[in-house]
Amino acid sequence: MSQLPAFNGHDPATQWDRFCALLWHDEALGFWLDVSRMALDQPGLDALRPRFAQAFEAMAALEAGAIANPDEQRMVGHYWLRAPQLAPDAESGAHIASEVDQIETFGRRILAGELMAPCGRPFTDVLWIGIGGSGLGPLLIIRALQEQEAGLPFHFFDNVDPQGMSRTLRALEERLTTTLVIVVSKSGGTPEPRLGMQQARARLESRGGTWAAQAVAVTMQGSQLDRLAEQEGWLQRFDMFDWVGGRTSITSAVGLLPGALAGADIRSFLGGAAAMDEATRVARLESNPAALMAASWYQAGEGHGARDMVVLPYRDRLEVFSRYLQQLVMESLGKQRDRAGQIVNQGIAVYGNKGSTDQHAYVQQLRDGVDNFFVTFIEALDDPADIEPVQGDRPGDFLEGFLQGTRSALMEGGRQSMAITLRRFDARALGALIALFERAVGFYAELVNINAYDQPGVEAGKKAAAVILSLQEQLEGRLADGQPRSLAALQNELGSDSPEPLFWILRHLCGNDRGYQADGNWGEPASLVFRRA
Repeated sequence: MSQLPAFNGHDPATQWDRFCALLWHDEALGFWLDVSRMALDQPGLDALRPRFAQAFEAMAALEAGAIANPDEQRMVGHYWLRAPQLAPDAESGAHIASEVDQIETFGRRILAGELMAPCGRPFTDVLWIGIGGSGLGPLLIIRALQEQEAGLPFHFFDNVDPQGMSRTLRALEERLTTTLVIVVSKSGGTPEPRLGMQQARARLESRGGTWAAQAVAVTMQGSQLDRLAEQEGWLQRFDMFDWVGGRTSITSAVGLLPGALAGADIRSFLGGAAAMDEATRVARLESNPAALMAASWYQAGEGHGARDMVVLPYRDRLEVFSRYLQQLVMESLGKQRDRAGQIVNQGIAVYGNKGSTDQHAYVQQLRDGVDNFFVTFIEALDDPADIEPVQGDRPGDFLEGFLQGTRSALMEGGRQSMAITLRRFDARALGALIALFERAVGFYAELVNINAYDQPGVEAGKKAAAVILSLQEQLEGRLADGQPRSLAALQNELGSDSPEPLFWILRHLCGNDRGYQADGNWGEPASLVFRRA
């Protein structure tokens, strides 16, 4: 590459030179990446080369089986899921390949009616129970790849919101006996899927269903969930691997099983991810799309996440992609300390929706408001044949025009953006897109010297929640005698640091028919007196 001209939103000739110099394209994948409208410049690229040399070595070691998550002493092997031959031992490679075969066969037999519900009828629906990556990945697969009338309709328990559970179960009411229930939990002990499983099981069995004959477990071998499924003889068990984290599990059973049950081409999905993995192994910054992305993120955010990532896919099928990336990027890069133990407070905030909806929402701020972001545009060139021009108007042309218009308006305002273009959107393209972001996250983590594969903040939240649930149990025990108590009295009896969590717990208890009564003014918490009615 010759000397790279500096970013200049007001000089079309210079910008064209940058576009030609920085454009990455893979003909076989039908994939373009344009980072020419990011603040990459020649001094910045040159300064990053030593860090990228280390990053390329670190990623090669990771793929070879090095301990990449020292906090948990684990390998990080999601790349092996789409290239089993790269697994560090033949046994692991064979296990991965076998799982894909089993998932494909299971999906085909369910959809063909060879495996039926215990009532003797074909399965009609899937209830998927999973949290975090075990919910976001499957949701992305279904929204992005399922065609109308293909596969089984999907319903999700991806939260412990009782109203959400109630709504989902009521929607399934008449079909619960023909619903396939899939419970996903790597450890088997995560509270959210356990609570969802309990509610689904109770309702299904109360309507005459047979849980074991309708239930599937996706978990690690030997986990609490795996042992339960084996003991009760569930319909099927699929493996999650110790070396795959939730946010990178979409090319494991977590993403492949919903794909198979939705009638999607899971082999093409894996093939697209594998092809992008190969492209992002190239140890040269300008020739590696994930390295170009990571360098752009670094330059835009001055190496410490000073700018948010706004994800604008101009395709309805990718509407939830920004939510998927929120976990992949923010859980991976949002770290308080670097590997040396220094406080760095790293991270990149991610938000987005879809184009051209966003032109009638927050693009106004992107163009004229605070300049604290960069945009990632995503488009697919293929338009469906059944949407024909009416009065000479083609919706696809307007969508393309809106994307280019927004991109140009942002550049005129000096706002940064990059663009990803897919020749066609299908399972292969989705696999490639996900793999690109996975590798870019890994590279960026190396640039800023953090562990992308742990999540201490998430674990801290889980521990804090356990403390609150324990406090509630103690509080209810105190109030069981029916005697009235103020928040101050309860705080004193329980030895709590503050009455505030007690107020929150009691407000929830009193807001439901749980047998508790409050006297006083809810707007003046100190005035309240509580008792068990």
